[in-house]
Amino acid sequence: MVLRRTSHAVYDAQYHLVWCPKYRKQLFAQSYLRVRATELFGEIAAEYGFTILELEVAEDHVHLFVSFPPKYSIRDVIRTMKSISARELFRENPSLCKRYWKGELWEDGYFARTVGDAVTGEMIEKYIRHHRAEEQSPAQVDLDLR
Repeated sequence: MVLRRTSHAVYDAQYHLVWCPKYRKQLFAQSYLRVRATELFGEIAAEYGFTILELEVAEDHVHLFVSFPPKYSIRDVIRTMKSISARELFRENPSLCKRYWKGELWEDGYFARTVGDAVTGEMIEKYIRHHRAEEQSPAQVDLDLR
């Protein structure tokens, strides 16, 4: 267990977050966009004090295993990551405006799971690494919940 500290809190909270581009388009099939999105998420995390434990930008969704201070809600973290990354990707790639003509890069929804006793951090990391390695494969990783 890694305890993190802010000026007024000590915490150990980890979250598995997933979200998709609008209409689940395969936005990140182009490797330069995938690389840039990965860089942007790292920059955003550093600026806001989030700790990225694992990150995978797949062709049509993003997996983020992250820890952040308790002053932020899950909604705040998702909103921050989505809004800043969308703004920067649109600014740097004007051609995206044609594919996402309403100016919305990301779907409104997201998946969030806290990591605890039943689902450990190692299991989430294993799942994301497996997903990265087998991105094209429909097979699921065996998380061995016993």
